[in-house]
Amino acid sequence: MQFELGNTFLISIIMPAFNAELYIEEAIQAALDQTYANIELLVINDGSSDSTKEKILKFEDSRIRYFQQENLGVSSARNVGLANMRGDYFCFLDADDILPPNSLKSRLEIFQSKLSLSFVDGAVAFKDEKLEHTLRVHKPDFMGSPLPELLNLNDSCFSSLSWMIRRTEANAHIRMHESISHGEDLLYFMELARSGGLYGYTEDLVLNYRQHPASAMKNIEHLENGYWRIYDYIKSWDEFTFSHKFVYRLKVKKFIMLDYLKRGNYKNALSLLFK
Repeated sequence: MQFELGNTFLISIIMPAFNAELYIEEAIQAALDQTYANIELLVINDGSSDSTKEKILKFEDSRIRYFQQENLGVSSARNVGLANMRGDYFCFLDADDILPPNSLKSRLEIFQSKLSLSFVDGAVAFKDEKLEHTLRVHKPDFMGSPLPELLNLNDSCFSSLSWMIRRTEANAHIRMHESISHGEDLLYFMELARSGGLYGYTEDLVLNYRQHPASAMKNIEHLENGYWRIYDYIKSWDEFTFSHKFVYRLKVKKFIMLDYLKRGNYKNALSLLFK
């Protein structure tokens, strides 16, 4: 069912950028070319030392809001966006990823057809560095309260920062943890889900995710540390039951161990048996 959305709702897109000169122009242009036009694009330059700033400022579009800070990390940059956004809805976009033209409209239509939803996701295409080949496509397959799924590390409702979020009094204060450099997006979504709200999705593609050597998922040691930091943070939550804790630890060990073995790092793989 299609809805005539007009330009009633403002959508905030939060884009952190650090040394993103290779890709940021394409990412910004794709955001500005959305079929749903009532947006603000908050670009936060996180202390880049290349030509990122110059490439951002080349755009002459009043919907772009530019911020600059010293290099404090991606979570800090996203928090600048969260603190300054004005949208009724918001989403995140990394400076090397691309929004398909209907990304915002598709998710907003789901919000308008199901007013009980607080989070709307969609399909994510994981592509190579040049965005020429699709390596895999993640399609969400869950509807309801996302917190139990997230606590169990199920990918039914999480694969990347692809949620669009309805801004409410309950979630407006939630920020990313700046001390966690890997997995911070998962913890943020857990806290959003804990604040209440239901999850839904569109069948449409909402994000083209670029995979390249600098991608955070490539640093397996830091990713492992991030998962255990998350565990330490959420283990006192009432919602995080003994069953959740068992499944969480088992899945982290399995996922990280297999990755270590694939890379020939047998020492780190074996060490997980004793955690």
